[in-house]
Amino acid sequence: MFENLSDRLSRTTAALKGRGRLTEDNIRDTLRAVRMALLEADVALPVVRDFVARVKERAVGAEVARSLTPGQALIKIIHDELVRTLGEAEASLDLATQPPAVILLAGLQGAGKTTTAAKLARYLKEREKKSVLLVSADIYRPAAILQLQRLAGQVGAEFEACESDENPVDIVGRAIERGRRKAFDVVIIDSAGRLHVDDEMMAEIRRVHEAAQPVETLFVIDSMAGQDAVNSARAFTEALPLTGVVVTKTDGDARGGVALSVRQVTGCPIKFMGSGEKVDALEPFHADRVASRILGMGDVLSLVEEVERKVDRGKADRLARKLKTGKGFNLADLREQLIQMQEMGGLGALMEKLPVNVPAGVDASIGEKQLRRQVAVIDSMTARERRFPRIIDGSRKRRIAAGAGVQVQDVNRLLKQYTQMQKMMKKLGKGGMGRMMKAMRGRMPPGFRP
Repeated sequence: MFENLSDRLSRTTAALKGRGRLTEDNIRDTLRAVRMALLEADVALPVVRDFVARVKERAVGAEVARSLTPGQALIKIIHDELVRTLGEAEASLDLATQPPAVILLAGLQGAGKTTTAAKLARYLKEREKKSVLLVSADIYRPAAILQLQRLAGQVGAEFEACESDENPVDIVGRAIERGRRKAFDVVIIDSAGRLHVDDEMMAEIRRVHEAAQPVETLFVIDSMAGQDAVNSARAFTEALPLTGVVVTKTDGDARGGVALSVRQVTGCPIKFMGSGEKVDALEPFHADRVASRILGMGDVLSLVEEVERKVDRGKADRLARKLKTGKGFNLADLREQLIQMQEMGGLGALMEKLPVNVPAGVDASIGEKQLRRQVAVIDSMTARERRFPRIIDGSRKRRIAAGAGVQVQDVNRLLKQYTQMQKMMKKLGKGGMGRMMKAMRGRMPPGFRP
């Protein structure tokens, strides 16, 4: 998400860095580029006008004129106003009520409500240690009921069974009563959606809301909805007392305009961002981190948190010792790194969180499919070949390729990647990490301290 917007704004702000003086022409050209970048990202026109007006008001004032680094000051203004547009305060779920706390998901059909319900259940179970009951009020799509039941099993949540001929209000009432009786912490309701906003749908969701009395009513919106997102967001805001927004399918949208528009249209904070179909692909929304990512400053804090959750500490310590000495890094270690990278969404997902440009020769588009192929290549090797890659000659490469179901060129590519990583490890072992951190420091988000 935000790739196109980030690319445009990064190039715009890069031209400002290091400038000791800004003229009215510089500022006007910068604001024109920012305006075009936002419009091309499908941000709603009123939001664009408001954003540019706020940046202009601050840019022509003393804040930039008195700065010793006016270029950096203007970049900070753009960053701050992006944060303001996305929502300054971090918005978490408010579950401070007598259990069960009820969460109602609302939105159009196809927005990803059912998947989001399961993702949210997993998030609450793993990070908040809550017991969760899932219930589907979508009686119009039996497949949605079965899908939520299957996903509930995957995430370890309970499921309230229902039939497609039942009344949604009755289903919700029964689920909440079960939640009280069985002492569940949270009940998550997946409501019915429509292909478009209509009176019948809004009347039904209002009845469900009245019966459930949820502490959180979350509007689920597809990030690829474009300008239609503004109209549906406005309709749901008028129909329900929304408390937050969940933006879904962010991995399929390079523009990101919905996130910038829906916050201002609804007046509600964005609480989560979802990407992909995996049940762990849901993250809390941090406006300051997203703004930094949009401006090409990376999202180091989110990366650190993700690494802490997903990386095996013992394996990391063993690799750190090899890093310190600069010796002993072999293909078995590379395999561990590939698997960890795979669990965190691939190299591209990691690189977009780092405040550095992708180095030459590094393919940031490597996804899980390529990572699985590389792991398969290493798995086709003998233990000795993994420890001593130099013994892998032509005949061994052909055997390895056949065992992994790939071409010999794929084996050569992996060995070349290993050689490059081995060289990098040796540099880091000789104090290269310090130089690398110094090089990155100038690209960190405002206020970030390593």
